[in-house]
Amino acid sequence: MWVYPLPQGWVAYAGKTDTDNDLLSCSFARKTDYWFHAHAVQGSHVILRGPENCAPERAVLELAAAIAAWHSKARHGGSCKVDCTLAGNVSKPTGAPPGTVSLSHSRLLKVQPGLWVNSAAPEPS
Repeated sequence: MWVYPLPQGWVAYAGKTDTDNDLLSCSFARKTDYWFHAHAVQGSHVILRGPENCAPERAVLELAAAIAAWHSKARHGGSCKVDCTLAGNVSKPTGAPPGTVSLSHSRLLKVQPGLWVNSAAPEPS
């Protein structure tokens, strides 16, 4: 997985493969983490984790959404819609292939893929 340190102690984790996406969304993520995925296109699942009992500022949510857009088929387009919800609202349907999940209570953020480039750099993992 890719790891992106973000402002104010937040960290975004992005899956590299469908198996990574499953591990991130179904095992690694805490119910209170934020979950992101580019809307209606193939791409990485992104988990945003931060300091306990803190809500991320809108700018941090947009950075995590931009990471999800960057690691998707929408990378080279203009603005991209990204689903955002708490990880506790993400579930894997029985028998679904790796990387497939169901969402509830999601909202859409509209971002530019790559917005994060000037704010964070990936760490190898």
